Amino acid sequence: MRRRLALLGLLAAVARAEPSLLEVNQASQAQLESLEGVGPALAERILRQRQRKAFESWADLRKRVGGLGEKQAARLSAQGLRVRGQAFQPN
Repeated sequence: MRRRLALLGLLAAVARAEPSLLEVNQASQAQLESLEGVGPALAERILRQRQRKAFESWADLRKRVGGLGEKQAARLSAQGLRVRGQAFQPN
């Protein structure tokens, strides 16, 4: 019985855990595409802009990558995407 309770507690803790973080300036195309809402086209736009220069902030990312609005940025941030370690903060 104690083992079951311990296992249930562990599962509950994992379910509440923050998603694993993914730095946009280091992520591969496959890692970007693993995020819900990022398909091949968006991942390629992100990588193309990142080749020019690393992203400085969420504002920089959104400005340089077409089709990345505030709502989608918030959803990606909630899944663990970060820009220079920072979560998205809406204006």
